[in-house]
Amino acid sequence: MSQYYKMGDRTLWNPSNGASRLFARQVALYEAELSLASGIGPMEADECQIDPAVFAAFANALLAWHAETRHAVMATLSAGFVAMVLALAEKANIEVDWRAAESAENDYLKISGPHAKEWTAALRQRVRELTRSLAT
Repeated sequence: MSQYYKMGDRTLWNPSNGASRLFARQVALYEAELSLASGIGPMEADECQIDPAVFAAFANALLAWHAETRHAVMATLSAGFVAMVLALAEKANIEVDWRAAESAENDYLKISGPHAKEWTAALRQRVRELTRSLAT
């Protein structure tokens, strides 16, 4: 069995029920954390619709939130979900504003020195990998 995440007639992702259930629960968690709707509608008859404008705002807010998170545990716990949301945005041809993430990283590097991990590049790479692997 599988479920479909769609934008109009276009399928963006067709995960297994288990992966979909886990993702949906994380969506609800981050909607609460950001106090912002995701644009990912309810799953009905194994399909849900994604509102492009609302989802774009959510993806950008999530990336900005993640960029400003310097707590090691929070950053680790959120990294996979953030990458997944950005991969869905990529598949939906939604432009994400990476400038806020890069700016936050630059500010962080000034404080922590030249050996700080450049996570924006790593996140972009993870998003590219996920985008290619999303089954549709």
